[in-house]
Amino acid sequence: MIIVRTVREMQMRADDWRREGKTIAFVPTMGFLHDGHISLMTEGRARADALVVSIFVNPTQFAPGEDLDKYPRDFEGDELKCRTAGADAIYYPSAGEMYPEGYQTYVNVQEVSRGLCGASRPTHFRGVATICTKLFNAIKPHVAIFGQKDYQQLLVIQHLVKDLDMDLQVIGMPTVREKDGLAMSSRNKYLNEGERKRAAAIYRSLKAARAAVEKGELNPRAIEGVIRGGLKEAEPCEIDYIEVRDADDLSPIEQIRRPAVAAVAVKIGATRLIDNILMAPLASHDR
Repeated sequence: MIIVRTVREMQMRADDWRREGKTIAFVPTMGFLHDGHISLMTEGRARADALVVSIFVNPTQFAPGEDLDKYPRDFEGDELKCRTAGADAIYYPSAGEMYPEGYQTYVNVQEVSRGLCGASRPTHFRGVATICTKLFNAIKPHVAIFGQKDYQQLLVIQHLVKDLDMDLQVIGMPTVREKDGLAMSSRNKYLNEGERKRAAAIYRSLKAARAAVEKGELNPRAIEGVIRGGLKEAEPCEIDYIEVRDADDLSPIEQIRRPAVAAVAVKIGATRLIDNILMAPLASHDR
């Protein structure tokens, strides 16, 4: 496994692999890797001849006052995890390499970035779309693997690749969870023992919502109410949003007639946690 620190070196390595007829899988991360990331690497390893994992805490997706400076980092541990998972390369550029002096170009995916996390973090997805475009241009992958925990992010990237005619397949993988259902996240490290226990209510509330849909409740507002009720077990907490939207394009819906996603963002203590669950009426499953 090699560690690549510059755009040019990464592009040259990718060109070599492609000339050799090898396919490239890519897993983008901000480091502090956990089993969720490992599952993405495992999928990438199975899908391609070469596996690249990026580790880059991207400053353009953090707003002023967010946790950029304290975001957890552990490159030595990450390197070991990548090596064990069979990665061929870690792409580990500096902020100056990615955003040199005079940098002024950004990518914005319009509609799917609106609402949900895009409402409370209005510059976030511009940063995500920009850095992913730059990473794709450096690594030149055939397939990129993302987790569904960041569901809005996944759709942003899928639209980005489609709209800009990129020759790349974007794969979304199921959320990997702790034993009590909490979605694995690098930010879980911030939770103290009491907060961590309360955070398990997030997934329980989402499962209750999906069960209600499968029993015939098709009103999105009623389903949001089920989630809100379940989150009382997480109190004290601050709810950023609870929304049920169309699963394909995140547009608001009045009735659940086709696959939908219930998405939540909750602040427990000082830690903002997101999660989601896909749901559909039983008739949709039968089709």
